[in-house]
Amino acid sequence: MDADTQQAEAVHFLRRADAASYIQSVYGFPCSRQWLAKLAVIGGGPVYRKAGRTPIYAPADLDAWARARIGQPQRSTSDVLTSSGN
Repeated sequence: MDADTQQAEAVHFLRRADAASYIQSVYGFPCSRQWLAKLAVIGGGPVYRKAGRTPIYAPADLDAWARARIGQPQRSTSDVLTSSGN
C-alpha cells in the first residue's frame, strides 16, 4: 500500500462525548455520552471499537445506527405502520 492509499482509508474516530454531539448535530435527536455508554453495556447502540480502554466510534457507524433509529414518515400520530404494510 502506498501513502496515498493509506491516507484515503484513514478514519477519524470520535470519542464517546464527541460521538453524542455528532448524533445531536447531524440528526437532531437527543444523545448523550452516558446514553451511549449504557447502550454499550445493554446492547442496541452503534458499533464501536476500543483504543486501549477508550471506546471510539467511526462516523459511518454512527450514521448507520442513527438512520436505523429514524422511523418512516407519518402524517399524524394515528399513522401506525403494520407488518403487512397497511
